[in-house]
Amino acid sequence: MTHIDDQPTPMTFAAAPPLAGSVTVPGDKSISHRSLMLSALAIGHSRVEGLLEGEDVLATAAAMRAMGATIERDADGVWHIHGVGVGGLLQPETALDMGNSGTSTRLLMGLLASHDLTATFVGDASLSKRPMARVTGPLSRMGASFTSSPGDRLPLTMKGACPAVPLDYRLPVASAQVKSAILLAGLNTPGITRVVEPIPTRDHSERMLKGFGADLTVEVEADGTRIITLVGEAELQPQNIVVPGDPSSAAFPMVAALLVPGSQVTIANVGLNATRAGLIDLLREMGGSIEIINAREVGGEPVGDLIVTASTLKGVEPDPARAPSMIDEYPVAFIAAALAEGRSVFRGLEELRVKESDRIATMAQGLRAIGVRVEELEDGIVIEGSGGAMLTGGGPIATRLDHRIAMSFAVAGLVSKDGVTIDDMRPVATSFPTFVPLLRQLGVIA
Repeated sequence: MTHIDDQPTPMTFAAAPPLAGSVTVPGDKSISHRSLMLSALAIGHSRVEGLLEGEDVLATAAAMRAMGATIERDADGVWHIHGVGVGGLLQPETALDMGNSGTSTRLLMGLLASHDLTATFVGDASLSKRPMARVTGPLSRMGASFTSSPGDRLPLTMKGACPAVPLDYRLPVASAQVKSAILLAGLNTPGITRVVEPIPTRDHSERMLKGFGADLTVEVEADGTRIITLVGEAELQPQNIVVPGDPSSAAFPMVAALLVPGSQVTIANVGLNATRAGLIDLLREMGGSIEIINAREVGGEPVGDLIVTASTLKGVEPDPARAPSMIDEYPVAFIAAALAEGRSVFRGLEELRVKESDRIATMAQGLRAIGVRVEELEDGIVIEGSGGAMLTGGGPIATRLDHRIAMSFAVAGLVSKDGVTIDDMRPVATSFPTFVPLLRQLGVIA
């Protein structure tokens, strides 16, 4: 885990020659977390290829081991999980260290809410600032109880309820984590758990729960509202899972290839789930050349290879309703907008205020530091593009222990006159441990 008493690792990224080559990005983080959790709740042996081996996912693996699952990695990088069955999780002997992973924390709270055990969650400085009320609220209604630090933050101790009370819950804000936490709690809850989702969010939990054999249905109403129904006391069957490349990680070489003149890059085996593909649509609207080839389906998830060619981009004002389909990609989309012709206006991004950092404020501050004209809005940001002119560079950019902020400004450095210095690259290991080697593979000298 990244701990604040370790020494920061600054790094400078400077103007790059054209990027070229074919790369793969680490496995999808959302699918990796869920594959470990659901395999641990199945009875029998599950096999997972392509698991993201970043610190966030390893925190999930450690937590599931602490509660009784057997989880091993073989020499070929394939993970083997022997589960304990729904309802079979054991009392952890020590606190569960979530590091920087909000996904691990919120989903595991859901998983444990319907088990008769007590668990304490701790995390690093960044995670300990993130509010948990949006998850603890509905889970409390299912019978779980929580004792948290001021502001509903970590460290937090929870006691699960068994039997838990089934919940019929309408999401007040679009959040795949809240939806997933309630569904995971519903697995060991007698009766029917229902989540009503007015704005669709990433649907990996629904796909994977059905794949593992849960009795789950999704109805879509005329206005797009999704009603997800799960029958509790499920029996999950072990699975063989192939994790596709993470579209949130692919975003960084994708934007870099669009911005650095003369570049053409192939990014292979990228997950193209429609609930996650918003950035590709946005960049194409901005004029970006992104071709999808070899489209296929692997384990119920659409996958393809991307050919990205340097392009002249123009400003854009995307529909705020698109936000859930690219919520993690907005920081690097802001970098694309900074090089575009004209103004870009991004709204509907309140969710970014409660990520690993306040990503709106942190990005606005960093963009100003490298010469970009920015107006910060309560729910978004306005960016005046440079029309393709190089950014001034500078730094060190304050990344607030946020991996996506660090990688976004690394991309900005590739199109800067003076280079951009990142104050600390350690958090990148949470989601993309091979980020710097991948850039070097494409021809970047960092």
